[in-house]
Amino acid sequence: MVGRTKRSLLPRNHLFLLPAMKDLASCFGEHAVKVSDTSCSGSSSSGNSSVIDNATSVLSAVTCVYRTRLSAQQELLIRVTWSKGHVSPTLSVGVDDDPSNPMVHELPLRKKKGSRTCIAGDFVVAVHWDISSAKYGSGPEPSDGFYIVMVVNSELALLLGDMSKDYMRMSEETLPVAEFSMISRREQVIGHAIHSTRARFRDDGSDHEITIKCKGDGWDSRDSELSVSVDKKKVVHVRSLRWNFRGNHTIFVDGSPVDMMWDVHDWWFSSSSGSAVFMFRARSTLDSRLWLEEMLHKEQGTSRFSLLIQAFKG
Repeated sequence: MVGRTKRSLLPRNHLFLLPAMKDLASCFGEHAVKVSDTSCSGSSSSGNSSVIDNATSVLSAVTCVYRTRLSAQQELLIRVTWSKGHVSPTLSVGVDDDPSNPMVHELPLRKKKGSRTCIAGDFVVAVHWDISSAKYGSGPEPSDGFYIVMVVNSELALLLGDMSKDYMRMSEETLPVAEFSMISRREQVIGHAIHSTRARFRDDGSDHEITIKCKGDGWDSRDSELSVSVDKKKVVHVRSLRWNFRGNHTIFVDGSPVDMMWDVHDWWFSSSSGSAVFMFRARSTLDSRLWLEEMLHKEQGTSRFSLLIQAFKG
């Protein structure tokens, strides 16, 4: 789904509230791990996770945010959300006409094929889409057989899907293509014993497989543990989640630092409605490390890619 793009986005309203974390410094490690190493230092180790629970999560919604820069140097954020509906997956698109003072203009796309036009501030926005022949895996986000094309002020502001080039060839107009890139991706899943996804943390980097595995559930789980693997190499391994339910780790992917943050407190200590949160955020060596609660408020304002995974109990 990343064609000419460089990344994907996030909903405006956060669906969870996290308690203050800065008073829990003892829960955080300062280990930095290179994915390319044959062995890992600190609390990490190489090889596959020893987690026994093989129940995989179910992906229920994906939201990707793209930053588009038009030829007039105007910027806007475009949000694309795929979610599971009662009958079939649903699609909606949102436009933030002013990233510094965002206001979301929502465009729910209820039909499987069509076009819609709206005014968002100083932008004339037209969305053309066709998901009638889309092919899906286990989640609501299609793998191929679809296109989403957004035209803003007579420029192609977003091109998604393997069929977007076909749409451009059939179009009667030849429009300039704006620079756009995915800056964040949010996944909402049901269950979190094992969850795998893919992400690219640098524009010139490659896609990486990220797998999160958890074992145990609840305050009485004395053998509980969390492990995170990148390209099947374990880079984070945390035991005793009854005490280490929040944490922060730094790993190096494609030679650049990536902060990995987790908060499983509400999942572990809530009887039914709690959620677990995992975030991966790329940063330069000059950027300061952010706490998870700070990232939740700044994730659309950053120029670097972030991946947020929120897991709910079934």
